[in-house]
Amino acid sequence: MGRAFEFRKARKMKRWAAMSKAFTRIGKDIVMAVKEGGPDPDANSKLRAVIQNAKSVNMPKDNIERAIKRASDKSQGDYKEVLFEGYAPHGIAILIETATDNNTRTVANIRSYFNKCNGSLGTSGSVEFMFDHTCNFTINGEGLDPEELELEMIDFGAEEVFLDEDGIHIYAPFENFGGIQKELESREIEIISSGFERIPQVTKALNEEEIADVEKLLEKIEEDDDVQNVYHTMQE
Repeated sequence: MGRAFEFRKARKMKRWAAMSKAFTRIGKDIVMAVKEGGPDPDANSKLRAVIQNAKSVNMPKDNIERAIKRASDKSQGDYKEVLFEGYAPHGIAILIETATDNNTRTVANIRSYFNKCNGSLGTSGSVEFMFDHTCNFTINGEGLDPEELELEMIDFGAEEVFLDEDGIHIYAPFENFGGIQKELESREIEIISSGFERIPQVTKALNEEEIADVEKLLEKIEEDDDVQNVYHTMQE
């Protein structure tokens, strides 16, 4: 198995850990998708993907429909995706994806977390190059051969395909998302969830005390309402 498999295994129990936080994150994703491509999922591939993700974490249908309706309201503010980069203690690189309607607030909050935990907020591009920006799909694997599917999906940019109890997972470079989504839909293959991740190219092992230092900072960042995802180079 490759890096994508190991990365997914390590993050599986952590991602969307708190259901209320998951709903908040997806709600913002819906707003951004609707503002970008409109409220009709049939005509908006990004919104279709977000709705699939909402269903995968058992977000009620009524919640999804209300979020789409709110996002369609012109009075609804928009969220801007902002990337933050920095270092935790012990040389661990951190990459933070946020969705914010108040960048001044978000910058101040993120900076304060780094300062309080002996980290340092970096400049744009300071650590992003240490991560591969990938897209991923989890599909219903019933009746499908993962090895055969991998050979077929290579033509659409897939780099890693593997099976676990959740289904078949497809990982590819970020820019291949649309092509793979279109091909899966044309084959009427059920997409359970999809999204984007940043996989560290190299990770660093720490001792228990050092891990505690880094996790203290990670916890503060992940609790922030503006934060969507956090990635780091600490070995899990």
